[in-house]
Amino acid sequence: KKLHISEPSNAYDFGQIINAVNSNKDKAACADLLTITDPKKLPVLLSNKLEGEMFLIFIQSLEYYIVGKDPGLVYQHLFYLSKVERFKVVLALLSKNEKNQVQQLFDLLSENQNNQYSLEDLESLKKVYEL
Repeated sequence: KKLHISEPSNAYDFGQIINAVNSNKDKAACADLLTITDPKKLPVLLSNKLEGEMFLIFIQSLEYYIVGKDPGLVYQHLFYLSKVERFKVVLALLSKNEKNQVQQLFDLLSENQNNQYSLEDLESLKKVYEL
């Protein structure tokens, strides 16, 4: 069954939705969640709960469902994701293959570049992601 996603009002709600998304590996539902969630709220909503698996499903959902439609939103999510408490820890634990997925998303952002971010912005964000 398709997960019904409504905008999470707090970190607990967000966590519940993320757990459901993760256990079903439901990238479409994750994309819905990321589409209705204000990127600026990510650090608060994720609090100290960011995990590698969750990080990757975010990256994949942004890549498969959102980057073609709204690259600006993807940029914002990547920017605020990098401000999340456990970001550095999760990044350090990514495999080479997983890093390549992140790189792919950045490549798509360069190709679909729009007026919401410059290529310079993108380059400096890539450094934060250690790419």
